[in-house]
Amino acid sequence: MTQNTTHFGFKQVATEDKVKLVRGVFDSVAGRYDVMNDLMSMGVHRIWKRIAVDLSQVRTGYSVLDLAGGTGDLTTLFNKRVGETGQVVLADINAAMLCTGRDRLIDRGLTGIRYAQVNAECLPFADNTFDCVCIGFGLRNVTDKAAALKSMCRVLKPGGCVIVLEFSYPIDPITEKIYDFYSFKLLPQIGKFVANDEQSYRYLAESIRMHPKQDELKTIMEVAGLERCNYFNMTQGIVAVHRGYKI
Repeated sequence: MTQNTTHFGFKQVATEDKVKLVRGVFDSVAGRYDVMNDLMSMGVHRIWKRIAVDLSQVRTGYSVLDLAGGTGDLTTLFNKRVGETGQVVLADINAAMLCTGRDRLIDRGLTGIRYAQVNAECLPFADNTFDCVCIGFGLRNVTDKAAALKSMCRVLKPGGCVIVLEFSYPIDPITEKIYDFYSFKLLPQIGKFVANDEQSYRYLAESIRMHPKQDELKTIMEVAGLERCNYFNMTQGIVAVHRGYKI
């Protein structure tokens, strides 16, 4: 890989083109994103998200940045935790996803949530702003993950934590084989028939395989300035929650 190229799924593309290509994927899937999440995970994604929020240890009055917040599932959970004295910002680089999330939360009657269209690599917030920064199923789509994690660390208050909830690598060979078959054979077909979009879901499966493995991501977080970094495997490592603190 040269300095001017990066991966888009299994393809090599010009670095400056990746944001546009990822935007196209999520523009395409935004309307069916929640339905597809339920189908893809058989509803288990809701449990993964609740565990991630529990691990954040967010409490009443905290300020939380929900990056790549999409349709607002994590924002909803964090909003319940921070209460009226806290603040949750739902942020996404993709306007279609952000609008879908905003509309859903308004329909649920949730108020007081802020919305921001941002690039995780260069967050437009002041230093030491948030008690928690969470990115759920979004880091793998970021071109420069190290830059994004440094930016997250910068906007954290001392003592605050970064939570990365992301698809990861199965910890046993049997699960890995089953997961590979599901990801590359079944998932694109589900996308084709439910969302009429086989290619976007093929990219999503490929992007998971290109994401750093658990220990590698832990190291990237440490290099970005986060401390006491650790991770928690779920569903045999298909998903992992990484957590790091700003000291």
